[in-house]
Amino acid sequence: MSPRSASVNEELRRRSRERLLQAALELVGERGYDATTLGDIADRAGSARGLVSYYFPGKRLLVQSAVHRLMHRTLEEALEREPRTEDGRERMARAIDAILGLARDHPVLMRQHMAGILQGEGFKQCPEQRRLAELLSDTMARYGSPDTAADYPMMRALLMGAVYAALVPGVPMPVPVLRAELFRRYGLDWERGAPPGAEAPDGTYHEDLSRFFAPGSRESERSPDRGHGHGRADDDGDGGERNQETDAAGQSK
Repeated sequence: MSPRSASVNEELRRRSRERLLQAALELVGERGYDATTLGDIADRAGSARGLVSYYFPGKRLLVQSAVHRLMHRTLEEALEREPRTEDGRERMARAIDAILGLARDHPVLMRQHMAGILQGEGFKQCPEQRRLAELLSDTMARYGSPDTAADYPMMRALLMGAVYAALVPGVPMPVPVLRAELFRRYGLDWERGAPPGAEAPDGTYHEDLSRFFAPGSRESERSPDRGHGHGRADDDGDGGERNQETDAAGQSK
């Protein structure tokens, strides 16, 4: 058998990383951070357990990257949904609603994310975080900021503070109140974006997170007869790909 090309190995590594990110989101959302192990994530992803440490130095960074993926894809969807707009104020309203919506719709994930970045090792940059930063910075620029380099970090701090306030156990602030304050600060009309209580922009609220991951990730590869159950992947179904991805990871070292 001839060795696989570099492009094939790269694709296998990409698919493996995508599945790990998706599995981390699903499991932490279902069980919480402490009850989720790296072994659980590898099993849900159908990947060899040793591959987790190849792609991520630890569980905290893996989960942080997964939540940043959820954040930047949610924001991307909000900014680009129909009707498409280049109006800077409308895009700012959509961005605020997207981030506040994450606190409302994914409280377990977002609470863990906020707690994680306050730990000693703190905030770590990753490709997913950089994409989120690019989208928010671009939103601030289109809003008309004369100094995006200074105004973007303040916007980020205000959004993080609002998410934190919405998630504090026992004394959460209502999302509409937080939205009103952010809209007041940025001079936005209440009707912009996706006002609380309005129907979701496309008429639905999506629970399925697989749309945030590239084609070829675990959910899109399931054959119909395997169903949608979770747990350890069948050795016959995924064992070959696990071995291929392990080989691909080894060849890149």
